[in-house]
Amino acid sequence: MSESAKSDPTSLSERVRSLRLTETSESTSGGLWWLPWAICAVLFLVAGALALEAFSSIDDDLLKKLAEERGLNLGKGDTSTRITLPGVSAGSVSESDIALEAKGYIVPIRLIQVSPKVSGTVMKLELEEGKYVKKGVVLAKLEDIEYEADFRHASAAVKVAQARVDELKKYRGDEIAQAKADMDDARAQYDQALAKYNRTVELRERVAVSAEDLEAAKFGFESMKSRVRRFELAHKMLAKEGPRDARIAAAESERNQAEANLTKAKWKYENAEVKAPITGVILSKKTEEGNIVNPSAFSNGLSASLCEMANLYEMEVDLSIAERDISKVFKGQECRIRAEAFVDRYYSGYVSRIMPMADRAKSAVPVRVMIQFPALDAQGKRLPMEAQGEFLRPEMGAIVTFLNRKR
Repeated sequence: MSESAKSDPTSLSERVRSLRLTETSESTSGGLWWLPWAICAVLFLVAGALALEAFSSIDDDLLKKLAEERGLNLGKGDTSTRITLPGVSAGSVSESDIALEAKGYIVPIRLIQVSPKVSGTVMKLELEEGKYVKKGVVLAKLEDIEYEADFRHASAAVKVAQARVDELKKYRGDEIAQAKADMDDARAQYDQALAKYNRTVELRERVAVSAEDLEAAKFGFESMKSRVRRFELAHKMLAKEGPRDARIAAAESERNQAEANLTKAKWKYENAEVKAPITGVILSKKTEEGNIVNPSAFSNGLSASLCEMANLYEMEVDLSIAERDISKVFKGQECRIRAEAFVDRYYSGYVSRIMPMADRAKSAVPVRVMIQFPALDAQGKRLPMEAQGEFLRPEMGAIVTFLNRKR
């Protein structure tokens, strides 16, 4: 069977033909291996171009819609308003009106370190970060037992000193009247003694009068004369300036000293309650209940203050303007302010201060821009109260646009 198959020319030619066809197909498929990849690459490029065109048209539609909502005109050649996404710079400001743009940080104009005026242990604390308080509200109470005792002691000392002054001044009129009555009585007795002495002398010349009676009359007369002089001086010292006035002056000085001590004790006692010095927001808390606070403490481990406060409606933007641009900034220059945290609202402002010294390390000049409330939206409309200063926080970043005009 095998020899017949080998000798069969028909079967041999078919086998050769089948082998040739296989070699041709293999050679053909091996030469066009790159064709599918090329087709995929072309399809990918076409899809990318179509997607780019579609997204570009969507962005244009979104931009036009945003402009229509904010009342802006995006016609060709219109430069009356600049658009920045996300958010629109409000106000009709042309490119030629803008002198400079710079970034700064919002700072309060007055940052108050609320410190007690006296030292003591904090017994009650009414502090909370972010709390809005009015001027005069009690923020903390210190231990006041010692201050209360000093106040009572000083009050009693004032009463004692006032009683001493009253003793010397209040009844002076009665004392003067009494001294005058004593003086008049002494003068009357002096006249009587003088008359008796004269009679004794006359009787001595006429009849016999003992020397003892004459001496008694004489010494009685001399004694009454001295007594009259003494009462006259007492009356004079009471009625006119004298030692009594000096004692009154000394008593009044002691009373004034006692009143000064009372004022000091009262001041300490009242300041055991720490009150808010301004109307504003508590930014940070420095102590807790049970801590000892001392206003004169520096590095001894005691707290020197209770909290920090600031009025968030009185704030500025602290900027460092490069020396090459400082010529574009002037005092009173109108500005537009936008906090980086709130791109949909802006504040008007003006350059309030240009610091007299430059910063050598930064090659810049510090500038302060006053923030004016209320805040406005992108269309220039006033925002509600809850969107005013409560949204601005100290140390926030802000973009300031300096305009080529005064406010």
